[in-house]
Amino acid sequence: MNWFISCIKQNYTNFNGRARRQEYWMFMLFSFLLNIALSIVSVILVSISTSLVSVTNIISFVVWAALFLPSLAVTVRRLHDTDRSGWWALVALVPFIGAIVLLVFACMDSTPGSNQYGENPKGL
Repeated sequence: MNWFISCIKQNYTNFNGRARRQEYWMFMLFSFLLNIALSIVSVILVSISTSLVSVTNIISFVVWAALFLPSLAVTVRRLHDTDRSGWWALVALVPFIGAIVLLVFACMDSTPGSNQYGENPKGL
């Protein structure tokens, strides 16, 4: 959870620098768990009253909107850590193949030493 809070508080829209695999995957894991919890709450609220559908949709959208920029920023920093431009994040727009390519890049080890995007975060 500390990685998630750190990304939100310190790096909300920071597209510069590098992000280790641990920072990236912990952020993504916590975002996933938050979305699962939100989905469960939404199902419970809608089962209580169908008039709450619009409320749960608004809450879901607000959470998605709040997490979109930090998710994009940590993805760009993760790509920087593998010595790739943040523009590679656009490959996610290609159905299926794009997600696989980003998954491979996200799983790769850091570029040793410093690269054009900064110092290796493992050494800091």
